[in-house]
Amino acid sequence: MLIFYTNPQSRARISHWMLEEVGQPYETRVLEYGTTMKAPEYLAINPMGKVPALVHDGQVITEGAAIVTYLADAFPEAGLMPTNRAAFYRWMFFGAGPVDAAVTNKALGVEVPPERRGMVGYGSLSAVCDVLANQLEKATYICGDRFSAADVYVGSLIGFGMSFNTIEPRPVFSDYWARLKQRPAYISANALCDALLAKEN
Repeated sequence: MLIFYTNPQSRARISHWMLEEVGQPYETRVLEYGTTMKAPEYLAINPMGKVPALVHDGQVITEGAAIVTYLADAFPEAGLMPTNRAAFYRWMFFGAGPVDAAVTNKALGVEVPPERRGMVGYGSLSAVCDVLANQLEKATYICGDRFSAADVYVGSLIGFGMSFNTIEPRPVFSDYWARLKQRPAYISANALCDALLAKEN
């Protein structure tokens, strides 16, 4: 049994997309900010009081990158874990580390002084984007020529970043995100999230 804790107005949309890619049945439980997300019942699952969280056969997985990686490993029949594990771990955690930190700081208006860039793991947002663009200019997907779970995570960060003006819409990013948005699982997950959002309102 997979139980998915989410809110449609959060990055849990990334994990929701991954669940649709995996194609296994799951139960969705929507939590509200400040109330059910901070209730004792949910804090027993995720003490951080945030989403997403996934419970699989009694085991708790939190953090979006961990959930995406876990699902790729737990359901190998979905074919979302590439044979090149080195590339997968490299790009998945480049997304969870430098990309996420750089984009978050951009959204918060945090500017790292050039002389202090060595103190942060990403250096600068432009450097992070250069690395991503260079990789996507060489390959169709982030780990090579085949779609993988890393594209769900890294691709979502790029797509969300362009939507919220925290990542510049370089042509290579726009082309990549356009390919990902055509996937049936992405379309299905997005429709499910939008339906949950409409239900809340």
